[in-house]
Amino acid sequence: MGRHFEVRAAAMQKTANAKAKVYSRYSKEILVAAKNGDPDPDMNQSLKKAIERAKANDVPRDVIKRAIDKAKSSADESYNAKRYEGFGNAGSTIIIDCLTDNDNRTIASLRAAFNKAHAKLGVANSVSFGYQHLGVIVIKYEDEDAMMEALLDAGIELQDIEVEDGYMTVTVDPTQLDDAKVVIDKLIPDVKYEVFEDRMVADDTVRLEGTDKELFKRLLTLLDDVDDVQNVYHNVENINE
Repeated sequence: MGRHFEVRAAAMQKTANAKAKVYSRYSKEILVAAKNGDPDPDMNQSLKKAIERAKANDVPRDVIKRAIDKAKSSADESYNAKRYEGFGNAGSTIIIDCLTDNDNRTIASLRAAFNKAHAKLGVANSVSFGYQHLGVIVIKYEDEDAMMEALLDAGIELQDIEVEDGYMTVTVDPTQLDDAKVVIDKLIPDVKYEVFEDRMVADDTVRLEGTDKELFKRLLTLLDDVDDVQNVYHNVENINE
């Protein structure tokens, strides 16, 4: 399915800015998990899973350690998860997930970004009904039969497997993403995960051209500069062309 290829292509961009954003994203997730439970991952399954996901996305150990140490300290820092949805031109839609310690600052920053890109914030569920919540894994591997057998034997609810250009995209129920990783680690020792995340994937995509495309790119750039933004999902299939 082509949309899964777009997911893989977009997520595999390895710029320095993208890496910094990934580190920040997982640092916050680890901090939240540690503060909401025991800072020992052996005693806190949510923290353990957050750390495993961070490692699968190449987050350095010292970044993980600093996040846990911050949670252990007396620093009064807490975050709330917020989701915002909106519309660009020509049928484009976008979902923004944030972790914030100041709702007013976050919404002001998002409104500014949308206004500068001639886009419009929507209300809750105005966009997300057209997306599926999926667990997405991308690895360099081509044996579909072996992967399907291993996952199904383990009781994983497999949504789809696609192989293109030597890379396999596996989509599963997001609640089983970590379980799928256990299976894949056993099937392919020392596997490198190009993508390992739960994300929103649009049911239908659009192609933007000219000014519409430039404005949507501007919106993505502006959102990337907002510290509170954790993840951005959209339905524009040719944004990287």
